Amino acid sequence: MITHKNITIFFIFLLFLLNLLNLYITINFLWFLGIIVIWIAINAIGSSRISSNYHVKAFCNNPLITEKKIALTFDDGPSSYTLEVLALLKKYNAKATFFCIGKNIKAHPEIVKQIIAEGHLIGNHSYSHSKFFDFYNAEMIAEEIRKTDRLLEKLTSKKINFFRPPYGVTTPSIRRALQATGHKVIGWNIRSLDGGTKNKDLIFNRIIKRISPGGIVLLHDTAPHSVFVLEQFLQFLQENNYTVISIEELLNLKAYEN
Repeated sequence: MITHKNITIFFIFLLFLLNLLNLYITINFLWFLGIIVIWIAINAIGSSRISSNYHVKAFCNNPLITEKKIALTFDDGPSSYTLEVLALLKKYNAKATFFCIGKNIKAHPEIVKQIIAEGHLIGNHSYSHSKFFDFYNAEMIAEEIRKTDRLLEKLTSKKINFFRPPYGVTTPSIRRALQATGHKVIGWNIRSLDGGTKNKDLIFNRIIKRISPGGIVLLHDTAPHSVFVLEQFLQFLQENNYTVISIEELLNLKAYEN
């Protein structure tokens, strides 16, 4: 299995061997440079792909499910658009998991209460969702997670178990922070890219091309185009006999502890 630890050991050993050989034969420095560049590239790819399990174990789908069942997740809320998402989920009798940003929870606690009251699950998506989150040290990351947990626990009266890192990026610092907080990382295997484009047709077609039993879909509850695509997608699922189930049921994991 390719993990950060295994890759680090391998490349350190490789550089040690080159240094050892360099005592007997002259080795061009470009060999050293090339190895370091490859090492950095592997780290970058592994860190940016949550499904790689490069730094932490992430639950991105359930390959054991063969029936037409999937889970829906929403990132970056709550926002005013979350109310429209909730209305659509109720209309199509679908349950979802909302990975909420702490500062938005603080701004819209009543929306979080509605999410919970309507039978959906809540997960932690950091407090700030900063663009520099990946560069935070473990202590800063753990504090962001705990700060968000404290807000959510006031509304749920339960300990939050699920965490989704901002942008789906993982790092050694995130791994160490999660070892301290004990959260399970929930990823996805069907990414809509609705956070990066407003092209509704592109988003919708991207999702339906990737849909498969046991999948986890990533959408956002922060923009009108996402709400539009959600209704299209829920209609598609209904027409194709797919059932939307909770992350708990899909992965056989508990979202909360009492």
